[in-house]
Amino acid sequence: MSDTAAGGPDRQPIWSRPERGSRGPAPAHSRDAIVVAAITLADTEGLAAVSMRAVAAALGTGAGSLYRYLSSRDDLLDLMTDRAVGELRPYPQVEGDWLETMVLLGRRQLALFGAHPWLLELIHRPSGIGPQSLAWFDNCIRILEPVRCPVAAKFETIAMMTGVVSLFARRESPAGAFSFAGVDLAAYPHLVAAFSQPSGSEPRADLVERTLRSLLTGLLLGESTEAG
Repeated sequence: MSDTAAGGPDRQPIWSRPERGSRGPAPAHSRDAIVVAAITLADTEGLAAVSMRAVAAALGTGAGSLYRYLSSRDDLLDLMTDRAVGELRPYPQVEGDWLETMVLLGRRQLALFGAHPWLLELIHRPSGIGPQSLAWFDNCIRILEPVRCPVAAKFETIAMMTGVVSLFARRESPAGAFSFAGVDLAAYPHLVAAFSQPSGSEPRADLVERTLRSLLTGLLLGESTEAG
């Protein structure tokens, strides 16, 4: 079955399908082993290197055998996404206030993107929202229970936090690095003036934390005030 045919918008989510088909020889591998091999390949060679053929080769089998467990590469990408998100467990208990715990979760997300840079390309795929991703959202809602604001604002804030963290992760990755080297800035006087000023010495981690705190309090406590 082609990836195009199997990966359409109406395909049944991989989470609701059995581990493997009922026909054919006894399974030589598990769906979990396939996903682990795919993640290892993505970590070392990048997401573009992850194909059904390459993953099968890593497992010492033929690409056709993987279709007993998966219908397409899209299924594989969804499973990879959800398994990676599962690495955010165990979730921290709320010790102190909700804001401290959410900031901690945001920093864990940043570390996860650092460990699996390919995840940045997949995290926003709707089809990749599986059991682990749902558990993540459920945990965030649990942490935010004390905040008195509309639940819609909480979901929006959780999504915004992930988006902001992913932006920081992209800037920290080699592929996302940007430089003005070799660019003539003479036509951009405001940039020249800005670069001539002291940049300060605050560490990047502090910028991440300050951004998350501002985002969380601005969106949630602002909504709480309006609701009151």
